[in-house]
Amino acid sequence: QKYPPYISSSIPYLGHAIAFGKSPIEFLENAYDKYGPVFSFTMVGKTFTYLLGSDAAALLFNSKNEDLNAEDVYSRLTTPVFGKGVAYDVPNMVFLEQKKMLKTGLNIAQFKQHVSVIEEETKEYFKAWGESGEKNLFEALSELIILTASHCLHGKEIRSLLNSKVAQLYADLDGGFTHAAWLLPGWLPLPSFRRRDRAHREIKNIFYKVIQKRRRSEEKEDDMLQTLLDASYKDGRPLRDAEIAGMLIGLLLAGQHTSSTTSAWLGFFIARDKAVQEQCYAEQKAVCGDDLPPLTYDQLKDLSLLDRCLKETLRLRPPIMTMMRMAKTPQTVAGYNIPPGHQVCVSPTVNHRLRDTWKDALDFKPDRYLQDNPAAGEKFAYIPFGAGKKR
Repeated sequence: QKYPPYISSSIPYLGHAIAFGKSPIEFLENAYDKYGPVFSFTMVGKTFTYLLGSDAAALLFNSKNEDLNAEDVYSRLTTPVFGKGVAYDVPNMVFLEQKKMLKTGLNIAQFKQHVSVIEEETKEYFKAWGESGEKNLFEALSELIILTASHCLHGKEIRSLLNSKVAQLYADLDGGFTHAAWLLPGWLPLPSFRRRDRAHREIKNIFYKVIQKRRRSEEKEDDMLQTLLDASYKDGRPLRDAEIAGMLIGLLLAGQHTSSTTSAWLGFFIARDKAVQEQCYAEQKAVCGDDLPPLTYDQLKDLSLLDRCLKETLRLRPPIMTMMRMAKTPQTVAGYNIPPGHQVCVSPTVNHRLRDTWKDALDFKPDRYLQDNPAAGEKFAYIPFGAGKKR
C-alpha cells in the first residue's frame, strides 16, 4: 500500500506540535510546496493527513460520516461547552435533525426583521463612544455581536438578561475552545476548564428559567426559542429543555465567533485602504441616502462593493483554519491510501491562498469578484464555511 508522504520528526510523541502551533499556515504551505497536496505528520501521538487544494479536499467534503467521522474529533471540544445531547454528542443523524430545526428559524423573513434589530443595537452601542479616540476593534465588535446575536438568535427575553456579567460568561464558554481542551482530558483542573464549566452551568440556568416561563405563557413569540419549543424529532418527540439550552448556546457561539472575527478583519482591511474606504462610503450614500433612513434587507443586498470586500476578507482570513474528520474506514486520494485512525484535515486558509488557483493570492482585491468567482472551476477552492453537508 502507498501511504501519503510522511514528514518525520526527531521529537517523540510531540512530533511537529511546536512548529505547527507557532505558525500553522506557514508549516502547511511549506509542506504543500515540498510534498504536494496530500501529506501526513504526527502531533501529540496523533497522525494528521492534510488534503490541500480543491481536488484533494473533495475527499472530505464528499465523504459520508460513517467513513470520515466528525464526532470522534469534535465531541471532546464541544460537549463541555454546549452540553450533552446536542451537536457532536449525539449520532450524526440526530445532529442533522437538530440543524434542520435551527435552519427553520433562520429564514429570509427572520433576516429581514434582524436588520432593524442589528441597526438599533449598533447605534445604542456606539453612543458610548466619543467623536475620536482609539479602540480595540476586535474586542469592540465581539461585545457588539454578542448583543446583536443574542437579540436576533435567542429573542428579546434572553437579550434583556444580557449584562456585563453574562457577557463574561459567554467569553468564558468561548474560552473553552482551545487546543488544550482538544488534546487534554476534561477532568484536569485547568483554570480555563473550570471557568468554562462554571459558565456552562450558569448560562444553562438562565436559559432554563426563560424556557419554562415561555412554556407557561399563552402567547407565542416569533423567534428561535419559540421555533425550538414547537419543534420535534421525526419520531414525534419534542426537544427537552436541556437540548434547547444547548442548541441556543451552540447557535450563539457559532454565530458570534465567525461574525466578530470576520468583522474585525473586514474593518482592518478597509481601514488600511483609503481608496476602498471612500468607495464603500460613496456606495452607502448612493444606496441608503444621505440622511440614512432605517436600513432594509434589500438595501444591504445592493451594497455590492461591501459584499465583495466581505468575500475577500473571508478568502484571506476564513474563520476556520482547519476542518477535521477521523478516518473510520480506509480511504484513497491522489493515489495514496489513508488508513483508519488518521485525522483527515482540510485547511480553508491554505486553499484560499494557493498561487496556482488565485492570482495575487495574498493581496486584498475585492474587485476580483466583479467577474465570475475566480475559482469557479474548482469546487473547493473557496470554502470559508466548508461545503455541502460539512458547512
